[in-house]
Amino acid sequence: MSTLLLNLDFGEPPPKKALEGNAKHRNFVKKRRLLERRGFLSKKNQPPSKAPKLHSEPSKKGETPTVDGTWKTPSFPKKKTAASSNGSGQPLNKKAAVSWLTPAPSKKADSVAAKVDLLGEFQSALPKINSHPTRSQKSSQKKSSKKNHPQKNAPQNSTQAHSENKCSGASQKLPRKMVAIDCEMVGTGPKGHVSSLARCSIVNYNGDVLYDEYILPPCHIVDYRTRWSGIRKQHMVNATPFKIARGQILKILTGKIVVGHAIHNDFKALQYFHPKSLTRDTSHIPPLNRKADCPENATMSLKHLTKKLLNRDIQVGKSGHSSVEDAQATMELYKLVEVEWEEHLARNPPTD
Repeated sequence: MSTLLLNLDFGEPPPKKALEGNAKHRNFVKKRRLLERRGFLSKKNQPPSKAPKLHSEPSKKGETPTVDGTWKTPSFPKKKTAASSNGSGQPLNKKAAVSWLTPAPSKKADSVAAKVDLLGEFQSALPKINSHPTRSQKSSQKKSSKKNHPQKNAPQNSTQAHSENKCSGASQKLPRKMVAIDCEMVGTGPKGHVSSLARCSIVNYNGDVLYDEYILPPCHIVDYRTRWSGIRKQHMVNATPFKIARGQILKILTGKIVVGHAIHNDFKALQYFHPKSLTRDTSHIPPLNRKADCPENATMSLKHLTKKLLNRDIQVGKSGHSSVEDAQATMELYKLVEVEWEEHLARNPPTD
């Protein structure tokens, strides 16, 4: 039999070097090698680095070991490229100076998920650093906070809307707190020349009676003035004492717009001062006199204005006036010029 000649290479294999890196790093490398073998990641074309190989692999045909443990591949004649034909002498593919930890680009759609997993493992292996947000991040956070909290600008918008509607007509200022008052007086003091409160009536905007009481003055009554006041002696038997009645009346008037005819006389009998900005006196409203074809600056009686503008007779006969009827007539007269007069007061607010 012919002699078999075996060409055996008894050269020593490259020495195994100790693995470097922590456990997470080694696991990352193992998983990457596994993905490369299964075809999920393509092997990268990069120059051999000085980093030691993690697994000793058998030498391929034509490779020779070097001193540092890497394998040297013999050079083959290069094919002529477009760059060499132009005489530049530079190869077309330059060596990529990319770290071997960077995942290789893949053309397969399935490799995207593998890239994400590998990068996540690599980032988890690195120490965590609490970095401060940049200026662009801060500005984006501010914009998002403004979008999420639009209610902060709500108070400013409400104040602007309030200032714009401040001078609007009376019809926009609802609900309205407006009452009309009329009082009847009797004579007290020397010869009955002092007017003291004996009856008070208050009606609301619609003319409904809110208060109507006979009031006992603190002083002795000298003149009942029945022809004008309608007060008689029997009305004072169960009358409310002045101090109690005054407290009840002021509780109704406080904070409301009070309408009256020659209303200063009523406030004087009540020993009360109401703010001018909340007082409406139908005896001093020029538009009302114009409607009645009367001089604007003249002080017209309630009876005359009611007859002219409402075509109604009040204060008729010798039985005296009715404070309820007078208060209702006063409110109806004011409604005729309410919008016009309120706009005038908004432009020229009275000073207290």
